[in-house]
Amino acid sequence: MRFQIFASTFALPGAAFAFSDSSPWVLLSSSKISQPVNTNQIQTSSEVISFTKHVLDECPTDRYLIVTQPGINAADLSQTDCLMPRICKSVEGSRVKGKYTVAEVIGDVTEARLDEYINSACRMKGKTVNVNSVQLGSFSPPTRAQDLASNDASLAPELEAITSSDSYTILLYATPREPLYESEFIEPLHMGMKRDTRDVHLQQNNDTEFNKLPLFQKYQFFTPGIFMALIVAIVFFSIIGAGIRGLASLEVSYGAFDKEMGPAAQKKQQ
Repeated sequence: MRFQIFASTFALPGAAFAFSDSSPWVLLSSSKISQPVNTNQIQTSSEVISFTKHVLDECPTDRYLIVTQPGINAADLSQTDCLMPRICKSVEGSRVKGKYTVAEVIGDVTEARLDEYINSACRMKGKTVNVNSVQLGSFSPPTRAQDLASNDASLAPELEAITSSDSYTILLYATPREPLYESEFIEPLHMGMKRDTRDVHLQQNNDTEFNKLPLFQKYQFFTPGIFMALIVAIVFFSIIGAGIRGLASLEVSYGAFDKEMGPAAQKKQQ
């Protein structure tokens, strides 16, 4: 029953998983902890770390296990298909009395240094505690399920050791996921760059092979600038040619520009 309550915490709508820089946060303790003011399943890293430190200030237990799994998300700990079953079932322990879980923590939580904080807080309380930090390995997307299951199996000894005691706290968090971007233009551009590099290499280091290349591979005769200039020149000369042909087609007699001096011209003047 407790496992279902725990797992259902992460059964959020798909929109919650749209944050590429978010990660889950799980805090389990054999001691009772105070209830958070903010119960939203989407919180900032500062809010989550602040409340977690508030809980750890009391040094509630004698043993602590801090687990970091890079790249994990809330869907990996879902109720229907938990990819790390040992971690998911750790909440079933009868000694678990306090629980604080957030499905989506926005921001970086790796700078909290909670292991040092726990030692400092318990030292102020006059208690000597055992703090164990475990950094699980990263995984590749094609083998995500297998890698997470392997990491979960490697964590089994630590989980069994700490849950066998009467006073323990388990903290699981993850580093934010990096957004992935794949462009369909990367491969053609890459191939073009490789071709240019090859030609330059042949020209510099092997003149003989370079000289054997066809003419249009060795030299570039038509650049975009030259091509545009040729088009403009063709249009310009076609306009000039039409104008010259128009002027040449004019037919005016020489006498049209002579001044009339005869009697008919004198009568017109009168």
